[in-house]
Amino acid sequence: MALSRFQLLKPPHTSVSTVSLFPRLPSSCSSCPRSRQRPSTSRRLCIPSSNPPIQDSINGETSSSTIVDGLLDFLNESWTQFHATAEAKRQLIAAGFQLLNESSDWNLQPGGRYFFTRNMSCLIAFAVGEKYRVGNGIHVIAAHTDSPCLKLKPRTASSKSDYLMVNVQTYGAGLWHTWFDRDLSVAGRVILKAGDGSFTHTLVKVKRPILRVPTLAIHLDRSVNTDGFKPNLESHLVPLLAMKLKEESADGSIQPCSSKATHHSLLLEVLAKELDCKVNEIMGIELNVCDTQPSCLGGGKNEFIFSGRLDNLASSYCALRSLVDTCKSPSDLADETAIRMVALFDNEEVGSNSVQGAGAPTMFQAMRRIVSCLTSDHIGEGAFERTIRTSFLVSADMAHGVHPNFLDKYEEHHRPELQKGLVIKHNANQRYATSSVTAFLFKEVAEIYKIPVQEFVVRNDMGCGSTIGPILASGVGIRTVDCGIPQLSMHSVREICGKEDVDIAYKHFMAFFRSFSSIDRNLSIDF
Repeated sequence: MALSRFQLLKPPHTSVSTVSLFPRLPSSCSSCPRSRQRPSTSRRLCIPSSNPPIQDSINGETSSSTIVDGLLDFLNESWTQFHATAEAKRQLIAAGFQLLNESSDWNLQPGGRYFFTRNMSCLIAFAVGEKYRVGNGIHVIAAHTDSPCLKLKPRTASSKSDYLMVNVQTYGAGLWHTWFDRDLSVAGRVILKAGDGSFTHTLVKVKRPILRVPTLAIHLDRSVNTDGFKPNLESHLVPLLAMKLKEESADGSIQPCSSKATHHSLLLEVLAKELDCKVNEIMGIELNVCDTQPSCLGGGKNEFIFSGRLDNLASSYCALRSLVDTCKSPSDLADETAIRMVALFDNEEVGSNSVQGAGAPTMFQAMRRIVSCLTSDHIGEGAFERTIRTSFLVSADMAHGVHPNFLDKYEEHHRPELQKGLVIKHNANQRYATSSVTAFLFKEVAEIYKIPVQEFVVRNDMGCGSTIGPILASGVGIRTVDCGIPQLSMHSVREICGKEDVDIAYKHFMAFFRSFSSIDRNLSIDF
């Protein structure tokens, strides 16, 4: 790769470590035998001795570990952006991270590990290197917690032909036809009123299927297979809850239930039972419609992950685990000169323009506060601005793996494959924030640890999606690379990705945290 515009300085002599390309994954899993064993492959590389070979497990086991089981648990727990954030919070506290309050003073120290949440759908976690000095960089992996789904409208109750219906609105650009004939339920958050008049915020998840969006029988729509399935999203995508209930009037006669209620009493009763509260204690709800089918391994050799919400909880989990597992002990941060950070945002699927989205200054406000807290003596002007100029952001969002049935939809020379590693995304029109410099640096991380990497550009005759990368990059001018795990069926109610790509992404992110400081100092561009 030509870097004629840049001066790449050779690093000083360093000690040599041997790093394995792939872990030896377990020969069996809980559901089926593993398809094959990878041969042991190693390469001698010149890397700083302070960057040890990557360890894969939170408990410090050898490279035989995999995080796939952990991802499946995370997916099955995280039906909504609120549950994903709550589960991330639980894991961070269990790992020894200190919970901060955005409304309170912060007291940060080198070697400390901290995090805070906003709206219980956005989370910022960070670890301060022991050798951090103000002006050094903050190395960030950013992802998002939300996925396309159906959300309940403020007034959910409606009825047609003696069916109780639940009014929903579409969130994001989902493949809505995939939501038909699925076993659906609800999850989200509820505001409860306590006996003393105070209010509490709690999460709810109804695990059994209570909703269904049925398709129309082909006998009543003979042209559906020739003309295509084109549902009206307002009138055809309304889930069924139950047959209309009857109630007794004062004179004992049976009357239809009132249709003037904001929510069906049956829905509120289901929620109250799940929350072990009274119906009249429910003051407000914010619920997503969710598919109840669990995330699982699939394929003839169990090489795939079948799940909803892979976009983008797979990236969120890999980022979270990589941060936790690269700062488990004080020695992990002993020689670190930078700050390691993970940022998980809400509302990416609808543009990020919210208080909990990447369009808000949440991350940069946190960075400014971190710099301010760690400033002890006079350090000259522009401390925060100098920090930003030496910082680096990895925008991690799922990528388009090549679809064998639709090869013509992909640029001929950029067709990412499953099980081949992270995909670096490029777009000349800045729909992705990757530049030649940021791509080089991220690939250099992979080269040191012998981790595979791929690249993607969209065809010139097709539009290109975007990510939080350009939003954050342009916010204050932080260097950014866009990347993602390749997947199929993006934005479907059930998506698919490769099992090995999850572990490869996890290793790449850990390598980024451990080695980027030493790599970045060897590249000179503007001076």
